[in-house]
This record gives sequence, structure tokens and C-alpha cells, in this order.
Amino acid sequence: MSQSQYTPQPMAQTSTLAIVSLVSGIVSWFLLPLIGAVIAVITGHMARREIRDSLGALTGDGLALAGLILGYLQLALTVLGVCFFIALLALGLTPLVCVPFANELGLWLAPYLGF
Repeated sequence: MSQSQYTPQPMAQTSTLAIVSLVSGIVSWFLLPLIGAVIAVITGHMARREIRDSLGALTGDGLALAGLILGYLQLALTVLGVCFFIALLALGLTPLVCVPFANELGLWLAPYLGF
């Protein structure tokens, strides 16, 4: 009777770039909005290419995709925020005009700021 030999298959490793993309995407929402988003997008695309070219040796496509989504959303919100700020300036408004009670706050702070 012959015994079949079991040869363990090497386990696929998670792509480091995919992890960096996800972490950068999360960081972009809390600490470094623009820098974190750019890093998340760049490393996300690099990770997906690396995973695709590895022919199954690397995993983490979902992590890279999540990092890409977080990064692109943060970039879109940053661009919208900058456009909104520019529109306010073009209309002759300062951003503090949009804050409720900004005038009262200014009057309250004026003696302390030397105005």
C-alpha cells in the first residue's frame, strides 16, 4: 500500500504596498489629508499591479482597493473644499462670515487681540 506524501503549499503573503495604501487612506481622514491621500492612491495602484503580476503569490487586493477608495474620496473632498474657499473669496466673503456669531466672536476677542 502506498502512502501519498503531502507537500504543503506556500502560503500567499499580503502585499506590503496594499497595507501601506490602507493605512495611508485611514491616516488621510484624521491626520494628513492631502499627503496621506496621495500616498494611498499611489501605493494602492502599485499594490494592485504587484498583486496582479505575482500570479497568486501575493494577496491584499481588497486592502489596496480600500486604500484607493479612501484616498480618492479624501482628494475629492479636499478639491471641493478648496473650490468652496476660492468661491467665498471671489464673492468677497471671508470664511468667518459663514460661521454663526462670527461678528459677536470678533467683538468679544477684539480687546484681547488689540483691535
